[in-house]
Amino acid sequence: MPLRYNTILVAVDGSDEAKRALKKATLLATEHDAKLLIVHIIDTRTFAAVEHYDRLIFAEAEKYAEEMLLEYKQQAKSEGVADVSVLIDYGSPKVKIGKDVAKKYEVDLIVTGATGLNAVERFLIGSVSEHIARHAKCDVLIVRKDHV
Repeated sequence: MPLRYNTILVAVDGSDEAKRALKKATLLATEHDAKLLIVHIIDTRTFAAVEHYDRLIFAEAEKYAEEMLLEYKQQAKSEGVADVSVLIDYGSPKVKIGKDVAKKYEVDLIVTGATGLNAVERFLIGSVSEHIARHAKCDVLIVRKDHV
């Protein structure tokens, strides 16, 4: 029996690596006739450093996420994915993607870029993709190159 993915989650942050991951996830979703869930986690830890953070900064992060996800959803649909959903969530991307969101939406496969926008965190405590690969209960595909 061939392996089929029913629900594919792709984690995006606007980076080039995330765009490559989206391309790969879109291709896999069409091949497997799977649902595609495009997820962006607003990292609330960045706001914790600013005492009584400015609501405007938070609103800008939400606006950026909404616009990015709308664009990515339209792109996936135009490339033939029938069932595309988007999700904005809040917290630590490492924890939310691999544990909370994947479990809640019964994800079979998580697709993520090898690196993302947060180079400082990657240097200090490891990448989001590395954490997801170690802790997710489903398959994880880490996209490294622009070969689709």
